[in-house]
Amino acid sequence: MANERLRDALMHAGHSTSTAADQVGVDAKTVERWLTQDRVPYPRHRGALAALVGRSESYLWPNAVPAQRQKIAATSEIVETFPHRSDVPSRLWDDLLQRASARIDVLVHAGQFLHERPGFITTMKAKAEAGVAVRVAFGAPESEATERRSAEEKLGPGVLGARIRYGLVSYRPLLNTKGVEFRFHETTLYNSIFRFDDEMIVNMHVFGVPGPHAPAMHVRRLSAGDVFETYEGSFGDVWEQSHSAEW
Repeated sequence: MANERLRDALMHAGHSTSTAADQVGVDAKTVERWLTQDRVPYPRHRGALAALVGRSESYLWPNAVPAQRQKIAATSEIVETFPHRSDVPSRLWDDLLQRASARIDVLVHAGQFLHERPGFITTMKAKAEAGVAVRVAFGAPESEATERRSAEEKLGPGVLGARIRYGLVSYRPLLNTKGVEFRFHETTLYNSIFRFDDEMIVNMHVFGVPGPHAPAMHVRRLSAGDVFETYEGSFGDVWEQSHSAEW
């Protein structure tokens, strides 16, 4: 049986069997067998391949990673938890933003606290101009999902939508910046996601509790884990269902 997950991951990462073989340190025919015969690589090669394509070992070879190791890896991916998002240290937000060199993804309703940070917008602009891909998904101000969340947080009718529209003004300097894309989503937002390369802050939403008062966790990708990948996939699913933001 062919390993379609590995084939797809290599394709999206821009690698052929030859280039993957060179990176991992094996013969191209060996990579071909991994693809076409579903042969499972040795652990050192699994780790190298997973890092090469940016996917977890447990995703590429579901039966190869022992359950106990997956459990340990999942625990290790969670760097730190915070009882409230407001407890995430300012230095951590700054460090994650400054270190980002390939991708920044933001999924929020309004995310006002971000652009209220000194230098956040100018840093995002500089990152994009340096080649970092930036994607930001806001809640659609007039959507049913946004209005429902406004009621659930006891903000009152139209309040969250107004906060989103107010916050968008701060992002205007980024509107014509190459590499920055904005979209509106109309999904039920179970988590706000702030992804910086292979690290992210996840803000779990709780019914009746405003985002700043809900728990958050700092997650770092590990090749054998799938916590980071779960939230990465969730962002991708929301992004695909979103539409271009115009304001």
